[in-house]
Amino acid sequence: MLTKEEVIKLAKLSRIALSEAEVEKFQKNLETVLSYVDELKKVNTQGLEEVNQVTGLVNVQRDDKAVVAENRDDIFGQAPEIKDEYFKVKAIL
Repeated sequence: MLTKEEVIKLAKLSRIALSEAEVEKFQKNLETVLSYVDELKKVNTQGLEEVNQVTGLVNVQRDDKAVVAENRDDIFGQAPEIKDEYFKVKAIL
């Protein structure tokens, strides 16, 4: 069983403030979770194929690559306002 000190340390690492009653509650709850994990460790997975993706979906986003503009003046010409070779936009804060 987890000690109160271990629960308090976990709470501190998680930046969660716990009352004394909550420490006792989580002491029991965490013990239940950890015992379930121990049960999972006992499962024989020998010979099973590792599956990383069960849906068959793949990432369809393109790679983010920097591209040098061929004609910088054309790009800046489309901007409503430019200041010191930067696009000028309205402040949002």
